[in-house]
Amino acid sequence: MTQQGAALQTYNNELVKCIEELCFKRDELNKQIQQEESEKARLQHDIRVLTEKLSRVNESLAHRLTARAEFDRTIAETEAAYMKVICD
Repeated sequence: MTQQGAALQTYNNELVKCIEELCFKRDELNKQIQQEESEKARLQHDIRVLTEKLSRVNESLAHRLTARAEFDRTIAETEAAYMKVICD
């Protein structure tokens, strides 16, 4: 019986050691998950900020392109009228 008791104690010790190792690995994995979740949240925030900034830049660019087109049209009309006055 003592031999069986010793074997049982050995198995018990090994099982406890395995459980402790699994708990340690789980804790390490949990730390990595928390770090990646934090990074994900930061990246999502950055994406929102950059998306809003891109939207503002696109809107500003559209206004400026419209204004430039108006300048081009006005310049062309003025040059045409000027040439008409000079040539007539």
